[in-house]
Amino acid sequence: MHEIDGALTRQAASRIPPGVAKVLSAAEEAAESSKLWCGAAAVMAWKGGGRGRRAAAAGLAALAVAQLVSNGLCKQLAGRPRPPAEWIPHDEVADRPDSSSFPSGHTAAAVAFTAAPTWPAAGALCALPATMVAVERVQSGAHYPSDVAAGAAIGLAGAWLARRAPALLLRHWL
Repeated sequence: MHEIDGALTRQAASRIPPGVAKVLSAAEEAAESSKLWCGAAAVMAWKGGGRGRRAAAAGLAALAVAQLVSNGLCKQLAGRPRPPAEWIPHDEVADRPDSSSFPSGHTAAAVAFTAAPTWPAAGALCALPATMVAVERVQSGAHYPSDVAAGAAIGLAGAWLARRAPALLLRHWL
């Protein structure tokens, strides 16, 4: 698995054209500190009526769960180093965080927010930037593909929990 991770990381870092890499980097920067997802939630709540407010709330709840699990728990336990800087043939490698590489918190948040809304159009609109964030994390050398895959799995679990928790709590406690 480590060999595949390494090969895919080196390929992503060297084969994505510079123009595409700039667009990916812009998407990642917008998603930094969940700014993109909070903005999307505000637009959903503002323009989507009750359905939009429910979708925004579900997305933000899922994002919070995913961030807590990925950054608050898994990164603390994993301690995996980032991909070696010499694998990354561009200067984006200098902007990597010092925290554990495993899992990708950016990807966890992006997937959680995208998968949680009960409004399919909102999820579909968020899918492209979420995918761009995930690809950028490997292309920039911040993560291995397995870190991104684990982040995506955490995001999906957070989305599932955010969508089902209210009904589960009501059924269990009432």
